[in-house]
Amino acid sequence: MDTLLLARLQFATTTSFHFLFVTLSLGLVVFVAGMQTAYAVSGKAVYARMTKFWGTLYVINYALGIVTGLVMEFQFGLNWGGLSEVAGNVFGAPLALETLIAFFVEATFLGMWIFGWNRLPKWIHLALIWLVAVAAYASALWVLAANAFLQNPVGHEMRDGRAYLTDFGALLRNDSLTDSLPHVVSAALLAGGLFVAGISAWHFIRRTDEVEVFRRSLRWGVVAAPVGAFSTIHFGFLQEVAIERYQPMKLAVIYQEPARLAAARQLMLQRFGPGDFAPPSWIAIPYQIMMNGAFVLALATLACLVLLFRNWLIRLRVPLYALVVMMPVPFILMITGWLVREVGRQPWAVYGLLTTEQAVSDVPPGLVLASYVGFTLVLGLLVVLDGWLIATYARRGPRHTLFGTTLAEPARDRLTAY
Repeated sequence: MDTLLLARLQFATTTSFHFLFVTLSLGLVVFVAGMQTAYAVSGKAVYARMTKFWGTLYVINYALGIVTGLVMEFQFGLNWGGLSEVAGNVFGAPLALETLIAFFVEATFLGMWIFGWNRLPKWIHLALIWLVAVAAYASALWVLAANAFLQNPVGHEMRDGRAYLTDFGALLRNDSLTDSLPHVVSAALLAGGLFVAGISAWHFIRRTDEVEVFRRSLRWGVVAAPVGAFSTIHFGFLQEVAIERYQPMKLAVIYQEPARLAAARQLMLQRFGPGDFAPPSWIAIPYQIMMNGAFVLALATLACLVLLFRNWLIRLRVPLYALVVMMPVPFILMITGWLVREVGRQPWAVYGLLTTEQAVSDVPPGLVLASYVGFTLVLGLLVVLDGWLIATYARRGPRHTLFGTTLAEPARDRLTAY
């Protein structure tokens, strides 16, 4: 195995692991902020229990996700020295902003929120969780802006073989960003909605005492999931329109239409001269998984929404089990979508400017292999630990003492709730 292949495998692995944490954090923080808003406005104790229960799961996922982000930053310096040298002046700026927001601003507000229960005024404490949510999505914006430059380099000029930023606004107007950001946000909403609905459904299957907490949570999740699903599909198709303009070979390989392939090859010949600029044909497989899975989820979540409004969702066992089974599906689809986006860019690290072969660092394969194995083991352990902690705390349900405060006992209305 050579350095390039190992570096690409390491980037794919670490990014996929990190993406799991990011997806859940982006999706779940909206629910936590919304539930606390409902508590602040209505004063109902059930919303306090909901906020603290889902907030606990959010904090667990966020804390472990930060560690995976550190690994992501490290591998750029180790494996992709050529990329940093040629394009670091441009894509490094949004990455620096993301690091500042995620590791300092977002973490600071989250810490204040955790320790601010019953210590800060109600509205200030509510503002903190919304600031956490805003910082989380601002962080996602800068990551996607950096990635969009790699997909479709804009706002720069080349001087002595290096890219220099000339128009920062162009990074935010990039065609590769304007549709990918709402696509990712929608997918996170879908993942968060099914996460909330699936755990709530599991508690109803077990005949929980926390009826009101999980009945309301189930409603929130089931309403949000189809909105996220159909929005994800919508912005996914909009992305294809933009990709046709700046990466026509990607779609040509995916659809395998002879006329489209011939036109794309001719365009590559005109732009870059002789050479093989086609991504591997296997990207059509994750593309089909992503597309078919998204449509199935959209229809399934819509069916659950209909059952919810007809008051059948909790009474019927099958939809509850279906919601539990669907919980991991959005995360799988997110990974397949990322594979299509990144591998479909090959053989370019920065499309049209720098190939992955030119971007990789000149380091021995053994060093990359050692870091790959070590990081994969660490990240795998973090994923397992995250899943175990979330499952443990989700199974317990709302606790009476969370974040240093005591909650009232839940209402015991099991017999009238089903």
